[in-house]
Amino acid sequence: MLFEAVRTEPPAADEEVVGTRAAIYARVSTLAGQSPQMQLDVLREYATRRELEVVAEFVDHGVSGARDHRPELDHLMAGARRRAFDVVLVYRFDRFARGVRHLVTALDEFQALGVEFVSSSESLDTSTPMGRAMFAIVAALAALERDIIVERSVEGQRRARARGTHVGRPRREVDEVRLLSMIDEGKSVREVARTTGLSRTVVGRVKRERGAA
Repeated sequence: MLFEAVRTEPPAADEEVVGTRAAIYARVSTLAGQSPQMQLDVLREYATRRELEVVAEFVDHGVSGARDHRPELDHLMAGARRRAFDVVLVYRFDRFARGVRHLVTALDEFQALGVEFVSSSESLDTSTPMGRAMFAIVAALAALERDIIVERSVEGQRRARARGTHVGRPRREVDEVRLLSMIDEGKSVREVARTTGLSRTVVGRVKRERGAA
């Protein structure tokens, strides 16, 4: 198996919860020679110092951080949505998120749910003013990254068009002789499109390019 659940069941809704409930998440990328034990030890010790009650532990074994879905991470997010715990503890950002945008998206969701997030190695704790400031910086960097990607994409398309390169989906093969013949017969763009199975946009483009009346 690629993963092993190491979870304790969250307390039932009618049980009294002493202190703040915490969930631990740990991950190792390979099954060979890697163990999550160090991460778990550090996070359990952190929880003890903070007087947090660890109600659940989620551990993904042999699962790449680049994967969109990881079994135990999915269970963690489902637990957060049920408000089964109040804070999520991770050893390091890269153990939890596959990138800055994923991290920001997850932290946004935690914030909306009222669930705090702590990364022990990076000393980020969203329950503190400094942690919230760091999160704002991470979010700004993610937005900057998105803007740069969009800007590069738009510039690349502009340069391609300037070179006469078609940008977008490949153009559909069109029997222009037949199409223009139908237009010359007085058929409307809508009729030609319906008969040929082409879109009205394609028919109109051919008509304009060929200067058909």
